[in-house]
Amino acid sequence: MTVDHTRAPVLEALDEYRRKGHLSFTPPGHKQARGADPMVREVLGDAVFHGDVLASGGLDDRLTRSRVLRRAQELMADAVHAEHTFFSTCGSSLSVKAAMLSVAGPHEKLLIGRDAHKSVVSGLILSGIEPVWVEPRWDAERKLAHPPSAEDFERAFESHPDARGALVTSPTPYGGCADLRAIAEVCHRRTRPLIVDEAWGAHLPFHADLPSWAMDAGADICVTSIHKMGSGLEQGSVFHLQGGLVPPALLGMRADLLGTTSPSVLIFAGLDGWRRQMALRGEKLMGGALNLAAEVRSAIEEIDGLHVNDRGDFCGPGLSDDFDPLPGVIDLAGLGITGFQAADWLREHRHIDAHLVDHRRIGAQITHGDDRETTGQLLEALRDLARAARDLPRAPRVEVPSPAELRMEQVVLPRDAFFGPAEDAPVAEAAGRVAAEMITPYPPGIPAVLPGERLTEPVLAYLRTGLAAGMHLPDPTDPELDTVRVVAESAR
Repeated sequence: MTVDHTRAPVLEALDEYRRKGHLSFTPPGHKQARGADPMVREVLGDAVFHGDVLASGGLDDRLTRSRVLRRAQELMADAVHAEHTFFSTCGSSLSVKAAMLSVAGPHEKLLIGRDAHKSVVSGLILSGIEPVWVEPRWDAERKLAHPPSAEDFERAFESHPDARGALVTSPTPYGGCADLRAIAEVCHRRTRPLIVDEAWGAHLPFHADLPSWAMDAGADICVTSIHKMGSGLEQGSVFHLQGGLVPPALLGMRADLLGTTSPSVLIFAGLDGWRRQMALRGEKLMGGALNLAAEVRSAIEEIDGLHVNDRGDFCGPGLSDDFDPLPGVIDLAGLGITGFQAADWLREHRHIDAHLVDHRRIGAQITHGDDRETTGQLLEALRDLARAARDLPRAPRVEVPSPAELRMEQVVLPRDAFFGPAEDAPVAEAAGRVAAEMITPYPPGIPAVLPGERLTEPVLAYLRTGLAAGMHLPDPTDPELDTVRVVAESAR
């Protein structure tokens, strides 16, 4: 294929569909907005419905002979230096599962950084893969996890030479990055593939001042959420492949097992357009975002009580190997309030939405979609927050465990614990029992409790005090956490 990044196969096919005036007697049933609810049409606009067509038998012909999607994926692969690219309209939550299933199967081992997203744990539950957890590097002062090191994976492989491969999350939602080249070398010495959950790294290939991205660092599979740091629509994800350790047909087959047979052309169009935008203008756009982020970070540092975590905070011995400044993680310890309080105040009083929120931080993510108008509003809101903080109620104490207390023993496979006989135990009596559910502070979505882990009092206290302080726990069966779902005594 001749590479021409001015082309956008999905967008061009949509344009042709409209120009030819196709009349559809197929799904979707709204029939190009004509059947949609009037209020939905008013709020969303008819353009949304005009772009919502069948992928096969609509955007492309019945046999997909013009290969619209394939051409778009080939252009994406070229733009980011991959050999193969697959589009997903089910987010990176699907993409990472497909990657895992292409490397390991039921009862086979996979080395995984314990700071993995809950979608990775869902993949373990569905697949029956046995996780070998590799501990993150823990900043005890800031109570923050950084990706495991290459040495950590080396030791894990030495203890589990039968592991089928490794999975690491980099960047983290906080912007900390692993030494992917060194981890890939550890894997490849054993002819084992490396999967990188790079959901937060869609922008990394497009500017030299950003951390190295997974394909350039030698990873075999990389999963990227275009909707996070890129300009795709929500649920727009891609996963890339290179090298010979994972056959592309196998990865495609595993993805097909999980994916929808009714993919959203709107999401495909967002992926296609983002690739075109970045291939043609990515370096300029990302350079502008980096310059703007530097200005914002300097301005925040001038606000009493606020500190933006930087390379000096996140990188060094026992911490991250590299750092992405765009997540804009703001430490609120100097204000004496929690991230939960700050995020709620900003939303209620200044209509500003923070993303990452924890017991002492909020995230103010900057992308190429920001400008001085949007960041000016952010800075003014943060100044107002700093003034208002003195009148906010005393911050509820969140009992964050020490690194030694945080990790719990995995005594049952996640799948067996999740699907086996279970019962609800009062949280005050749950220590020592084996969890049968995930419990995940969100965002960023890294589970504190996994199915099959033996519960301990420090972790339960962290969740109880966190919930009381405003932590969001979307997945436990009891959202009030009065009880915890545990493996039934009769099943032990």
